[in-house]
Amino acid sequence: MDKKKCRVLIKYCFLKGKNTVEAKTSLDAEFPDTAPGKSTVKDWYAKFRRGERSTEDGQRSGRPKEVIDEII
Repeated sequence: MDKKKCRVLIKYCFLKGKNTVEAKTSLDAEFPDTAPGKSTVKDWYAKFRRGERSTEDGQRSGRPKEVIDEII
């Protein structure tokens, strides 16, 4: 399961009113080999509690994905 799908399922559990333990247990039961870890569930719950609603990756600082290689 990719990260985006995991985040959507974590958000679903959050919106249904489950706590982190219940969410982790539910995800482990449905996706035993690919369920996100306990810390991932806790981190996303904290983000949702702070009001973040997006499940997309945030922008990061650092080197851009596209690099222009020019010789001057």
